[in-house]
Amino acid sequence: MTTPPYPENPEQPAYPQDLEQPGLVRTGRSTFVRPIRPEDADRLVAFVGGLSRATLAYRSLGPVIRARDDVIRRGAYVDYLNELALVALAGDEIAGLVRYVRDTEDPEHAEVTFTIRDDDQSEGFGRLLLEHIAAAARARGIRVLKADVLADNTRMINVFLGSGYRVESGPPGQIVHFDIAVDPQAQAVARAERREHTAVRRSLRPLLEPRSVAVIGANRRPLTIGHELVANLLRGGFRGSVFPVNPQAEQVAGARAYPSVRELPEPPDLALIAVRAEAVPEVVRECAAAGVKAVVVVSTGFGETGAAGRTTELELSRFARASGMRLVGPNCMGVVNTTPAARLAATFSPALPTPGRVAMSSQSGPLGLAVLDLARRLRLGFSGFVSVGHAVDVSTNDLLQWWEEDPETSVILLHVETFGNPRRFARIARQVAPRKPIIAVHPGHAGHAQTTGQVDSGRRGGSGGRGDSTGAGHADPPGPSDSAVSSLFAQSGVIRTRSLQELFDAALLLAHQPPPPGNRVAVITNAGGPAALTVGACAASGLRVPPLGERTREKLRSALGPGAEAANPADLTPMATAAHYRQALDAVLADDGIDAAIVLFMPPLADKPDEVAAAILDAAEAAPAKPVVASFLGGAGVADLLHRGELVVPTYAFPESAAASLGHAAAYQAWRSTPAGVVPDLPGVDTDRARSLLAGCAPGPVSPRLAAELLNSYGIAVRDTGPGSGPGSLPSSGLGSGPGSGLDAFLSVGADPVFGPVVAFGLTGDYADLMADVAHRVTPLSDRDAREMVRSLRAAPLLDGRVGGPGVDLAALEETVLRISAMVEDLPEIEAMELRPIRLLPPGDGVAVTRATIRLADETRKGGLS
Repeated sequence: MTTPPYPENPEQPAYPQDLEQPGLVRTGRSTFVRPIRPEDADRLVAFVGGLSRATLAYRSLGPVIRARDDVIRRGAYVDYLNELALVALAGDEIAGLVRYVRDTEDPEHAEVTFTIRDDDQSEGFGRLLLEHIAAAARARGIRVLKADVLADNTRMINVFLGSGYRVESGPPGQIVHFDIAVDPQAQAVARAERREHTAVRRSLRPLLEPRSVAVIGANRRPLTIGHELVANLLRGGFRGSVFPVNPQAEQVAGARAYPSVRELPEPPDLALIAVRAEAVPEVVRECAAAGVKAVVVVSTGFGETGAAGRTTELELSRFARASGMRLVGPNCMGVVNTTPAARLAATFSPALPTPGRVAMSSQSGPLGLAVLDLARRLRLGFSGFVSVGHAVDVSTNDLLQWWEEDPETSVILLHVETFGNPRRFARIARQVAPRKPIIAVHPGHAGHAQTTGQVDSGRRGGSGGRGDSTGAGHADPPGPSDSAVSSLFAQSGVIRTRSLQELFDAALLLAHQPPPPGNRVAVITNAGGPAALTVGACAASGLRVPPLGERTREKLRSALGPGAEAANPADLTPMATAAHYRQALDAVLADDGIDAAIVLFMPPLADKPDEVAAAILDAAEAAPAKPVVASFLGGAGVADLLHRGELVVPTYAFPESAAASLGHAAAYQAWRSTPAGVVPDLPGVDTDRARSLLAGCAPGPVSPRLAAELLNSYGIAVRDTGPGSGPGSLPSSGLGSGPGSGLDAFLSVGADPVFGPVVAFGLTGDYADLMADVAHRVTPLSDRDAREMVRSLRAAPLLDGRVGGPGVDLAALEETVLRISAMVEDLPEIEAMELRPIRLLPPGDGVAVTRATIRLADETRKGGLS
C-alpha cells in the first residue's frame, strides 16, 4: 500500500460536514467526533507529544522512532475520500484519532489505525471511533478495513472482536492481522445501538440524578427566574448541595452564594444557567473548565431570534459535547425528577408536580408551565418532566432511552414540535412502546403535505390518469392526511392525541389502569341520556358495546330486580344505590365477552357520591385485569373519591373523554399484542455496489441512469417503455413477466419531520389525486407492514381481484415495497425517491417499474444534534 503524498501547502478539499456527530463513549462521557482539519495541525502535534511510550509502541507496532513535528502536521491534511481521519474531542484537545488510507491497488480495501490518549483508553473511544470510521468508509465504497495489532494489545483486539462487524484475523503471532468487513450486519447494528443506549443513560445521570447543582444567574429578588430556580431546588427536597452563583449576593433564598462557578467548593454535576444570552457562551466555557457534567440553559435569545442565534446555540452544543458535558435547551424551563433517588426540581415553574408514574418531554417552555399546572389539578403524578427547549443536544430521543429503564416511569408523554433526528425517534419509539405506552400530542400541520417523496418539484401538471405510462405531467400525490399521520404513529406504537386535554385524559387511564385486552365495553349508568352519548363516543373511538352474555344478564336481573334493564348499556335507573353499582360492575367484569367498563353516575339522583365511588373502587380492585373508568357528571371534587392508595379509577367530566381514552388504550394493546412481522433478508441485493455508485455524488437529483442502477442493485429493474412499447416487454423485478394491461401505481419515499423516511403507495390518477387514497408506512418495513400497506387502500378490491378482474401480483408488489424500504435503510443519503408509474400485472406476472427519480440529501443543511 502506498500513501498519497501531500504538498507543503495543499489546497483544502471539500470538508464533509455530515461526518460531524456528537458521541457518547461507554462510560457515558460525551464527546464530539469530526473529520480532521488543517487547523488541527498544532492540536495533532500536542496529541502525539502527550502519548506514552507504551501507547506509541502499540501504535507503531514496535520500537518507537519519534517523528518530526512537520511530519505529524501533515496528518491534518487529508482528501476525505482516499484518506480520512476522524478525531474525538475532549474539550479543545484530541482524545482519540482514527485514520484510514485506501489501498491504491485494491480501492475497496483500506488500512485503518487507531490512537487513543493514555488517560482515555478505558472509556470506549476505540469502539466509538470504529463505528464512525466504518460508516464513513462504507459510504466511500470501502468494504474492508485492514488493521495490524500487536498480539498483547488486548484492548484494541477486544474492540475488533466485540464490534459485531464480520472480522477475520490472521494466524496468531507477534502481530495479529484483522480484516473488518464494514457491512452493517444485524449483530453489529444491535451492539452499536446497545452501546449507545448504555452511554446515553450514563451521560444523563448527572442531569437527572445530580449530586450537586449550581444556579448561575441566581437572583435575590423573589419571582425572578434566577431566584425561583434556587427556591424550587430547596423546597423540592433535593438532597445534594445547592450553589447559587451571583457575584453581588451573599445568599439567595437562604443558601450561601458564590461569586463564580470557579470558586465553588466542589465541581457540581449540574449547572442551571439563567443569564443574558450574550453571556451564556462564556458561562458554558467556565462550567467546562470547572468540571461540570451537565448544563441546562434556561436563557432565551438564541434560535428563536434568527439564523445567528441558531448558529450560536449549535456552537454551544458542539463545545459542550467536546467538553464532556450534556446540554439541555436553550430556551427551556428546566428539569424535574420526583423519583426517590433524585427529588430534583430544577425549574422556575410555580407549579411542581406530585410524584407519580408519568414522565414527559416538552419542547415548549411556556407550554410546560401550563402542563405542570394542569397535571396538579388532574391529580396526575409525574416521575419526571424535562423541558428540552430547542433540543440542540439532549433530545426527546435521549429521554426515551432514560425512561425506558426507569422503574418509576410507566407512561411517557411527548410534546415535540420538531425532531433533529426523526429516523432515530421512529426506531427508539418502536423499541420502547411495547414495554411502556408513549402518548404524543400532535395536532397535525401543513408540513406533512410534502412527505410523499416527490423528487422533481417542478412537475405540477394535471392528473395523468390510469393510462399515463410515462410519469410526466401528473399532479403530485397528496402527503399523509390526518388519518395517515395517525397510522404512522400507530405503526410505531405511539398513541397520537390532538390536544393537551386528550393527552392527559389518556395518560390518566394508562397510568392507573391496565390497557384492555380487547375493545368490548360495558356501560353502566343511572341515566339513559348520558349512556346514549357514551355508546356513540365508543363507536367513534373504535370500541364496541356488545350485548351481554345470558349469564351476565341473569346476574343483573337477580341483583337489580325485575325492573332493571339487563342490557348493555346497563341502566340501573335513578334509584340505583352503591350496592347496585357494585353488583352490576362485578357481573360485567366477570363476563368473558367484556374487556372494560365505563361507569356513569349522576350524583343528584341517588346515594352519596362517596359511597358509589367506594363501590366502584371495590369492584375495580376485584378485577385488576380489566380497566374501569368513570364519569361523574356534575360531581365536583369526585376525582378525589376515586383514589385509594395505589388504586385509582380515572374519572372524567364527560363520558366522551372516558370513551376516547379507553379507545386509545385498546388500540395500543392491540398493537402491542399483534405480531410485528420480520424484516426479510432479500435475495439479489448488492449494497456494496449501491454505496460505490453513490460515492462522491453531489446532493440533489441523480441522473435517470444512476437511479436505475441504484434500484437494480436492490433487485428492482427499471425501463422506460418509450413510444410503441407494451407492458408485456417490461421486466418485473425478477419475478417474471407476462401479458396483461394491469393497473398503474406509484411508490415514493419522503422525509417526514417526525418519523424520518416514510414510504407512500397508491394507484395513480384520481385514486390518489382526488380521493387521497394513499397508504403510508415508516421504514424499516416488516413483511407484515408491507402486506398491510398494500391492502389498506380503499381501492384494494381492484388489487386482490374482488372487483374488475383477476387482480394483480400482490406478492411481487409487496416484495418491491420491501426492497424500497431496505434501500432507504441502507442508503440514508437518499432524501426522496419516486417510482412512477409502476405497472401492476396479473397474478404471477410481477410488477414493472417504468420510471424512477431519486434525490440525495444535502447533509450540510441538516440542523440539530438530536
